[in-house]
Amino acid sequence: MFNSFDILQDFPLLTRLQADGKPLCYLDSGATTQKPRSVIEAQKTYYEEFNANVHRGIYEISERSTQATEETRKKIRDFIHAASVSEIVFTRNTTEAINLVARAWGEANLKAGDTVILSEMEHHSNLVPWHILAEKTGVQLEFIPVTDDFRLDLDTYRELLKRGPKLVSVSGMSNVLGTIPPIREMVRDAHASGALFLMDGAQAVPHMPVDVRDLDVDFLVFSAHKMLGPTGLGVLYGKKAILNAMPPFLGGGDMIGKVYLRSFTCNELPYKFEAGTPAIAEEVCFGTAIDYLNGLGMENVFEQEQQLTEYAIEKMLEIPGLKICGPRSGDRGGAVSFTLDYVHPHDVADILGSRGVCVRAGHHCAMPLHDRFRIPATTRASFYIYNTEADVARLCDALMYVYKLFG
Repeated sequence: MFNSFDILQDFPLLTRLQADGKPLCYLDSGATTQKPRSVIEAQKTYYEEFNANVHRGIYEISERSTQATEETRKKIRDFIHAASVSEIVFTRNTTEAINLVARAWGEANLKAGDTVILSEMEHHSNLVPWHILAEKTGVQLEFIPVTDDFRLDLDTYRELLKRGPKLVSVSGMSNVLGTIPPIREMVRDAHASGALFLMDGAQAVPHMPVDVRDLDVDFLVFSAHKMLGPTGLGVLYGKKAILNAMPPFLGGGDMIGKVYLRSFTCNELPYKFEAGTPAIAEEVCFGTAIDYLNGLGMENVFEQEQQLTEYAIEKMLEIPGLKICGPRSGDRGGAVSFTLDYVHPHDVADILGSRGVCVRAGHHCAMPLHDRFRIPATTRASFYIYNTEADVARLCDALMYVYKLFG
């Protein structure tokens, strides 16, 4: 295990004192994480020392730039235990990666009447692309219900699989509930029914060990900025045979083999899906973020987060009128969404923010999930590697202040 108090020194924004003389209490890592100094310096070094476009520049800094981005691709391969770098595609974010699958794989392989299974707890990014596809093709969307104890209804899931779906697309960790579904079991059952499986790993990959070959997922998507890396960069993992069979998503430079006036051929994987100049600086410093997490150990990251989250929920439930929207214990992520009986979630977040405690309020891009539980919004505190019991104390002190104002 690591000591979160020690690693706080690596995060400039979290050690800088605010106007009240206290450091920021940042509890919004489910939205984006803070960046360690090494990641910030890596991007600065790129721009100062070898800023050049990649892949075709036959001069030293271009070759260095290419080498650095491809080194990050290798680090991603190893981080998620993929078989090949050709299975690692850079995108702008998780959202674009899901849209890539929906458009390139979905439009080529799905037709009217085919079924795609999603769940009620999905982020809008794993709902809307499939809605668009359904409107275009007549694909039928079915949804795994969320039970009253905030888990996926696996009995209903198995019944839905009897319909012979072509794809199951489910989050590996809910950004609202913190729920971690049994992905390995769900993948096994999906494959037995003949379906492919996409795991939305935006919340899972930053917080726990993920092994794509052990899970046997066909697609995995996630974002750099939720795991200490830069914004504007995401990753699509896909099994090589599936990616090879898919048509390109975007057309332009770098994704081509040859171009003629009336036709073109595609580049090899993964460049077939990477049209145009990539986010070079972001790719370079994402490698440094992966190095940082590897230094901590993802098993340790998960264990530390579970311990802190369990402690936080215990303390938060001491606040009168507070209800947790998600499992209270067990294997769950660090996103803790809650309501207070006597005040709107947005007001809670506003008051906490005025006291230097950064949380998020709203539907968290999961409107159907909030509709499922008949609540318009929640306040969410989300924890990560740099959070400590001192942050929990500040959160609870601020929540008690809210209670004194409105309770």
